[in-house]
Amino acid sequence: MERHPCDTDRQSAPRWFPSTGREGLRGGKNIISNQQGQQPMTTTAITETALYLTFKLEDEIFALDVAKVREVLDLVNITKVPRVAEFMRGVINVRGSVVPVIDLRLKFGMPKTENTLDTRIIVMELSIDGETLILGALADSVHEVLELAPQQIEPPPRMGMRWRAEFIKGIGKQDDQFLILLDIDRVFSSDELALVETAGGEIRSEADAVSA
Repeated sequence: MERHPCDTDRQSAPRWFPSTGREGLRGGKNIISNQQGQQPMTTTAITETALYLTFKLEDEIFALDVAKVREVLDLVNITKVPRVAEFMRGVINVRGSVVPVIDLRLKFGMPKTENTLDTRIIVMELSIDGETLILGALADSVHEVLELAPQQIEPPPRMGMRWRAEFIKGIGKQDDQFLILLDIDRVFSSDELALVETAGGEIRSEADAVSA
């Protein structure tokens, strides 16, 4: 029997999801692309069936509402930025736009790992304080898009969790696999996102100066 992903004692490695291929979702929005202070803890009940992009960090499977996902990129060169938090890996160029990239492993207290052929960058939209920020997040691998109904999702437990409860919308279940549904808007504080945006702005200014 699968152990709950929020157990403090680490579970065995989960079943590997098959690849979905490079298919578009959400009315043509490209999901797979071949390019090189915290808020108070509240849990909103999930009442509607939705699509979730699943990805792997260490030995856990996470899920992210596809409404938050712009695209998924193959690993490209990440330009390092000085004087930022360790979890910020740098910035990338996405069709002329500078996008900050963060390492969710480091943010969640996991050990840093070397990139592999399976490493992907999930480009997502975060909303905080009424503002939208485009951010890339490193994932060990990206698996598939799943449809989950409310009855397949449990609320996150309040006690004995490996992860901070405010980061999690719920625990999904697909077949015999547990999925950690991230509330990505709550993972980063407004101060952290301000630093990320400032770093990205500095890189954009430097690039504009060079091209002028």
